[in-house]
Amino acid sequence: MKFLKLLLFPFSMVYGLIIWTRNRLFDFQILKSKSYDIPTIVVGNLAIGGTGKSPMTEFIIKLLKDKFKVATLSRGYGRETKGFRLVQTSSTANEVGDEPLQFKNKFPDITVSVCEDRCNGIENLMSTHEVIILDDAFQHRRLNPKFSILLFDYSSCLNPMFVLPMGNFRDLPAERKRADLILVTKTPNNATEREKEYIRSKLIRKSNVQDIIFTTIAYGQLITINGASLQISSHTDILLLTGIANPLPLIQHLKSRVNSIEHLAFRDHHAFDENDIKNIKEKFETIASDQKIILTTEKDAQRIRTPEFLKIFNTIPIAYLPIEIAFEHERIQHSVQDKLLSTCVRSVNES
Repeated sequence: MKFLKLLLFPFSMVYGLIIWTRNRLFDFQILKSKSYDIPTIVVGNLAIGGTGKSPMTEFIIKLLKDKFKVATLSRGYGRETKGFRLVQTSSTANEVGDEPLQFKNKFPDITVSVCEDRCNGIENLMSTHEVIILDDAFQHRRLNPKFSILLFDYSSCLNPMFVLPMGNFRDLPAERKRADLILVTKTPNNATEREKEYIRSKLIRKSNVQDIIFTTIAYGQLITINGASLQISSHTDILLLTGIANPLPLIQHLKSRVNSIEHLAFRDHHAFDENDIKNIKEKFETIASDQKIILTTEKDAQRIRTPEFLKIFNTIPIAYLPIEIAFEHERIQHSVQDKLLSTCVRSVNES
């Protein structure tokens, strides 16, 4: 495996040079970035895959939605539509993407929108909103946001940070210097202080932040597709469906809480088709238990909440497990909240 990675090193060098050149063109204003008077908060990462952008975006929504007229703006990855689009609770994941649909279902009173051109999206929203939260827009250099939050997955920080295709970074790790706040997410419970100090020293170099903030995943109560709560026990057998980048933390969370887990893993943002539905049903029927359920993530639930899927599984309990971002200490959470609020208040007063 190491030998194969070494073979990819020249391609990573070429890719890295292209990305470095693009970033310098924006830094020297040869390629232009746009700024807006309205507070724009970017949540992003440098690697591909799940670093917890959605829970962080939801954390900001909860903080701001009762104080400002808030809108979220996402690309809408995996959608079959193009251009600017407002998300409705009646929308489908195929129309708007699974994460924006999750935001709208969770916070129906705020504006949720999608647009691959973030500047165009902002210009459609700014006259009727006070704050715009942009999910996964750190690489969108055409926008110069008011505040940028950059997320790193804990495990990725312990390994060498190579760009594609040798590694899993889509942008150069040195670009963290553009972030106003850096969070290390999915910190395991058994993380050592030595590991954390290593990560701090690694990330704080070539960055403008004063401290690295560690966060964990907080799991909520199971909720059925129909919105009811559901309990599991050590006697429960689970067929776990995931179409996310890194399901390992979820599996580790469930292992000590249930009797058994059968895992069907799909690629990130996978759109379930008829063959998938058939295979899922067959797999579920092979589990010899009276206490079995289908469990998925909140993001995946947006893509399986379709008439085709629910028609076949109408008598089978299907639930998802919500997650939230959790900070190591309450004072750290308050510090993050204060930074976000002060940015929004200052920008609103200046505009």
